[in-house]
Parts: sequence; structure tokens; C-alpha cells
Amino acid sequence: MALCAAVALLGWQVSDKASELDRVRTEAAALERAEQAALEYATGAAEMDFRDLQTWRTRLTTGTSPELSERLTRAATSMEQIIVPLQWTSTAQPITAKAEAGPDGIYTVDCFVSVVTKNAQAPEGIQSTATYKLSMDSRDEWKIAEISGVGSALGDGNTPR
Repeated sequence: MALCAAVALLGWQVSDKASELDRVRTEAAALERAEQAALEYATGAAEMDFRDLQTWRTRLTTGTSPELSERLTRAATSMEQIIVPLQWTSTAQPITAKAEAGPDGIYTVDCFVSVVTKNAQAPEGIQSTATYKLSMDSRDEWKIAEISGVGSALGDGNTPR
């Protein structure tokens, strides 16, 4: 009888540990997916060429929620008033991303992208690091629902959204 109880207890513990391991693996895969998707988005959003703004606008809104896409489209239209006269081009390389799981399938990802910007005022180019803080919804095909910038990713809660 004691042997049966011990075997049952051991079986339950093995099953419990296997379930815990599966949960940890699933969460790690979700964090990796969020980081990869966010870093791809941030890199694409940072790249622009005044001669092909449609491609940039497409990258800027792809994978975003309808509400965010609308806001980004309006912002891009405003930015074009600066980009074209300055003959602005930017190339970008991903640096890193760090994701955190939140409630209800929402992931927050801080992304860092190396950007080289050339324009009429700086034809030799200026290197900088662009920082994005993205909120992504894993329940909605990992769509980006919110984007903020440097201050937010570095801990400043006063950055506008």
C-alpha cells in the first residue's frame, strides 16, 4: 500500500514538473517572439528614404492595430514635410530588444536600433540609437497597440503616447 502511494506521489510530481517546464518553455518562446517582432518593426520604422516614402509608410503601419496605424499615418504625413526638403535618408541595424509579459497577453518590449541618418545638413551622416517601447497583443496576432520613445524605455513615465 505504501509503495502504491509513493509511486502515485512520484508520478504526480513528475507530471507537475513537466507541466511547469512546458509553461516556462511556452513563456520563453512568447518573449522571444515578441522581441523579434518588435525589433523587426523598430528597425523598419527607423529606415526611410525621401525618394520612397510609401515604402517607409507601409513599414511604419504594418503589424499595428487599426487605431495606432491611423495615428502613425497622420504623423508620417506631418514628418514628410521635413523629410523631403532635407533629403533625409536613414539606415538602421537592430541592436537588441527586451520583452516583459504583462496581463491579458500584452507584452511590453524595449527596442534599441542603431541609425545612420544623412540629409542635406549632414551629408556625411550622423549615427544615433533609436529607442522604442512597444506594447504588443499576443491575442491579436502580435499587433503593436502602442509605441513610445526614449524617455519611456529609460524609465521616464512622462513620455507622451
